[in-house]
Amino acid sequence: ASLLSSNPFFVPVLQKDPSESLVIAVTTRAIFNLEEEHKLYLEKGKEEYTRHQQANQDKPLPPGTAFAFIRAAQYVNEKILESNPAEKELFDILVLSNNSPESGMRIINSAKHYGLEISKFCFVSDEDSTQYLKSHRVKLFLSADRTDVCNALRRGVSSALIFQQEVQAPSTPLRVVFDGDAVLFSDETDQVFREQGLEGAVQYERAMEAVPMGEGPLKSFAMHLGKMRKKFSQEKSPIRTYLVTARSGRDMGIRAIKTLREWGLAIDEAFFMDGAPKGPILAQIQPHIFFDDGLHNIQGAQDMGVPSAWVP
Repeated sequence: ASLLSSNPFFVPVLQKDPSESLVIAVTTRAIFNLEEEHKLYLEKGKEEYTRHQQANQDKPLPPGTAFAFIRAAQYVNEKILESNPAEKELFDILVLSNNSPESGMRIINSAKHYGLEISKFCFVSDEDSTQYLKSHRVKLFLSADRTDVCNALRRGVSSALIFQQEVQAPSTPLRVVFDGDAVLFSDETDQVFREQGLEGAVQYERAMEAVPMGEGPLKSFAMHLGKMRKKFSQEKSPIRTYLVTARSGRDMGIRAIKTLREWGLAIDEAFFMDGAPKGPILAQIQPHIFFDDGLHNIQGAQDMGVPSAWVP
């Protein structure tokens, strides 16, 4: 903290306790639109990229796909502290970057320009920067690099792949949409569906109705989010969570609801789409982020301007 605070470009932020906070790590390409710079890096190399970033260090980067989500998390912190100034269970945002400290100055300046409350900037030269996630107690990792996301998931960190896109700027409160199977829940029923078809999956769900589903890769993050959500009444909460699943409510919805109840995870709204496209309902919800394991659902959401993250 002392090193960061001595940096003239550092934005002073509230020091947070990582043992109590909901720590979210984002890469620079997830929070800012660096597609042109990334193309330069791939075509001309690291030195040319660094020169470009240094030459433009005072030019703010445009917002990326995860930008609205991070800003909404900051809004939640403000509301929590208004309610209880001593509260320690807050969002804690850190940037994990493969930029060198020299080229990273533009990243810090951009965060400062937008007034983002980012507690840590980690500029790591190691090819696999995800090795640092556990030491920072990261509960969710968002990256624009598929290898990063897969490495993080293998390390047991809830992670998702961000695709760069033009997104709407949703209003507050923070709205997070989860898919069910292979995201909140395990992929056990998906496996049955692939092997035995829809009828087999329906029969399996009926037989297993009283047995809670296994944990999916984003269950831990959702539980932390739900814990923060419970600090407020439903009417005054700065957080709203949604389940939008391809499951049918009639045949496969009961087990999903029972699983959420067993976990103690309160979801504000649930939509059982029975295989129908999710894009239209997502456009109505206007979430700050939508997590799904199906690339066709991600594409449908992107077509609606919804910030989307793929859980591989």
